[in-house]
Amino acid sequence: MYRHLLIPSDGSEVAEKAVTAGIEFARSIGARVTAFIAMPEYQLPAPAELMSHKRGPSLQQHQDWAKDKAQAVLKTVSERAAKAGVPCAGDYALCDRPHEAIIDAANRNGCDLIFMASHGRSGLSALIHGSETKGVLAGSKIPTLVYR
Repeated sequence: MYRHLLIPSDGSEVAEKAVTAGIEFARSIGARVTAFIAMPEYQLPAPAELMSHKRGPSLQQHQDWAKDKAQAVLKTVSERAAKAGVPCAGDYALCDRPHEAIIDAANRNGCDLIFMASHGRSGLSALIHGSETKGVLAGSKIPTLVYR
């Protein structure tokens, strides 16, 4: 059976429901979890921003912001896992392709199951925003349980 679950979250309400279910599932089978969040990469200022002398965040400021935001989400998951008696580690990455970051995190952490939410987007919304869940399902060799 599964011994180490990767539970990705973006902090959304839908993802948090999957986190709760994933922790309960891990507890029921005696598994440990690694919580994961993909944060956006640093974006260089657009030429128009540079010409208008608009100051955006520096690379270091962006990295600090991403780390703080990731740690806040991961701390919440870790606290919930601890209350359930489930060992939990945290991991994050800066990546604009969350589905790739999720697969990389599962491999890097030795996870044998990815337990993740589906936002249930369809139609134009799915076309515009894409589906990170579909990307994981298509690209991962690790079994993936989709919670809806």
